[in-house]
Amino acid sequence: MKKGLNNLKVIAALAILAALSIVLGKYLAIPVGDVMRFSLESMPIIFAGMAFGPAAGMAVGIVADMIGCVMVGYTVNPVVTAGAAAIGLMSGAVPLLLKKVKIHNILISIITVASAHLIGSVLIKTLGLAVYYDMPFFILMLWRILNYAVVGIIDGTAVHILINNKGIQMQLKSIGGERK
Repeated sequence: MKKGLNNLKVIAALAILAALSIVLGKYLAIPVGDVMRFSLESMPIIFAGMAFGPAAGMAVGIVADMIGCVMVGYTVNPVVTAGAAAIGLMSGAVPLLLKKVKIHNILISIITVASAHLIGSVLIKTLGLAVYYDMPFFILMLWRILNYAVVGIIDGTAVHILINNKGIQMQLKSIGGERK
């Protein structure tokens, strides 16, 4: 059986994760002012990266951001889309790098989620929002650090539980997922 992005089962799983990200980010988000919202849209992107690798995580991030924006009438911001791609990339790359270091799975999950949110959500997406809305970058970044401190704990806990679940591991193996 083919593995990776040329496997129809993997593509179907990634499409479901992208759809879940759209629902969590665009329809179930809690708005905080005009620029920020509290959402768990990154959780499926992080799961995709950890389960299927960096390219799959990036694909889910890009697809979810672009389709989600179009569906709810937001302007697609290429910098914010790059931030979503970075979340997926980091979520797939960090566990691969940490695999060489013998550390506990929970530390792998914490470092993966923290690095994905710091690079993708706090740095890149904040830059895109600051430029688009003509807001001071560092003030917006401080608010987003607070937001993603909370979101990161929720994302990290949920993804860690899911990615380490024996039943999910078996399903990932059967469709070609690369468990971290």
